[in-house]
Amino acid sequence: CCPHGRKVQSSKAGPTPPRLLTEEEFRLQGEVETQKALAELRSSCQSPEFSAWSTVSRIQSPKRFADFVGGASHVTPHEVSAHEQEFGLGRLYIDEELFEDDDDDDDLDEEEEENVHEFSAG
Repeated sequence: CCPHGRKVQSSKAGPTPPRLLTEEEFRLQGEVETQKALAELRSSCQSPEFSAWSTVSRIQSPKRFADFVGGASHVTPHEVSAHEQEFGLGRLYIDEELFEDDDDDDDLDEEEEENVHEFSAG
């Protein structure tokens, strides 16, 4: 029934799910892939086939774009600061506090529902 050396796979056992990344692995992979993509973009923008005038005529900040192609960062210090405020460690603390409050509110809502059911049944 089966070719020599092949194992029969059970129909119940599906494929093994991929291993999920840890937060640190996810962050590191994001940084590595972003830097790789930015390098590819710079390289493409520096190639002879790239239409610089066409591109510059369509963007809001040609100097910033030229600086990026020349090797400058793709984000300004102000953008980094704004990102840290919105998504940084301080934001994680605020989010945790909000979610803890939401969990407490959910518990109260469930208790109130139980009390209403008990009162109407009694």
